[in-house]
Parts: sequence; structure tokens; C-alpha cells
Amino acid sequence: MAEDFYCEEVLSGRTAVSKVLETENVLAYHHTRPFYPVHIVVIPKKHIASLLTLEPCDNDLLMEMMDVIKQTAAQVQAEHGACRVATNLGKYQDSKHLHFHVVYGEPLR
Repeated sequence: MAEDFYCEEVLSGRTAVSKVLETENVLAYHHTRPFYPVHIVVIPKKHIASLLTLEPCDNDLLMEMMDVIKQTAAQVQAEHGACRVATNLGKYQDSKHLHFHVVYGEPLR
């Protein structure tokens, strides 16, 4: 997998995605290889390596991300009755670009 799939593939347009919600600085889309029946990824359009590398200057972007996550999670919960929101760090983070997963259901794999 690419070191930063989100910058190299998604944000560059090389990999087409099914958008759920988009703002000036944030994109939510259906995962290209879902691990759950409903699997939405929320990413900042600016490269940030992970939750741990956020800087104080990223606070407005983080709040915008949280708003997109909140709207996406509310939509999934309304449709399915529940959802999970998660981010991964370290060896659990395949792509080194901050991203959150909004998921519903049991793992497909």
C-alpha cells in the first residue's frame, strides 16, 4: 500500500471515490475496500500524518473534520441504528495520513 494513499490516490484523483460529504477542507467517502458493510473514511485535504502530529494551527481543520464526522455518523446511525468512529495509530495505521473510519456492522473479513 502507498505510504499515503489519501494524498497519492484519493486527493490526486487517481482513484475515484464515492463521496458522502465534502467541505472545502474535508472529504468523507465510501472506503474503496470496505472492511464493514458500511465503511466511510473521513480525511483532511491537507496532509497531516496522524492524530499525534496535529499542531495548534490545525485546530480549525480538526473542528471541521469533527463536524463532518458528526454529520456522517448521524446519517449512518439514522439509517442503521448504530455506528462506530475510530482512528488508527502506529502500526495499525496503514496509510500515514490522518483519517477516521465511520463504520456499521460486523467485519466482512
